[in-house]
Amino acid sequence: MLQFQKTAISAEDEAYLHLQREIRLGRYAPGQRLVPEVVAAEIGTSRMPVRGALRRLASEGLVEIRANRGAVVRGLNQQEMLEVFEMRSVLEGLAMRNAVSHMNAEHVRRLTNSLELLEQGPGEDLDWTTAHREFHEYLCSFCQQPRLLRQLSELHSVVEPYMRLWAAQPGRVLRVRESHQELIDALRTGDPAHCEAAMRQHVMNTVPALQAFLQQAA
Repeated sequence: MLQFQKTAISAEDEAYLHLQREIRLGRYAPGQRLVPEVVAAEIGTSRMPVRGALRRLASEGLVEIRANRGAVVRGLNQQEMLEVFEMRSVLEGLAMRNAVSHMNAEHVRRLTNSLELLEQGPGEDLDWTTAHREFHEYLCSFCQQPRLLRQLSELHSVVEPYMRLWAAQPGRVLRVRESHQELIDALRTGDPAHCEAAMRQHVMNTVPALQAFLQQAA
């Protein structure tokens, strides 16, 4: 009988995944200091793996290492937020352009079915922001470009805390089905240029409302 051994992750990887998840979920707020000893105690490891994880997160833009304060969760101002979304629109447009030729009717049908989940909006039974991100990452995964996908993942993580706050506003009506149906309709054309343009526009459509929310919350 074949036996499969579970791959163990290093202490630094464990610390990295813990910190990244807590930042993405908004449990570590922008400006919050991340003390290696405290984080180490939370996950049952030593300081050194945590320090390594913080350096990795700093390279991804989630953490800032300050000489006088150590590591703090990095926030984004409106200009930086716009920059991230502009980068996302270009890279995600490229990913969709290259994904369409590798997708079939079943893949598109799966995306269509996931709209039912997204349309529910945030609630106790649905992590809407994660479901939304998974929709985009599933679609883009067919581009078969690992470096591009890694870069997109980092950009999603940078803005995810803000997306969570924005989507969770009381009375917030999310234009989910219509905006995402446009992406599915573009995929059905099989036209790479049209797919790229549709995704770029889709990503940038979020910016005005998100910037207005950040301005109100400041």
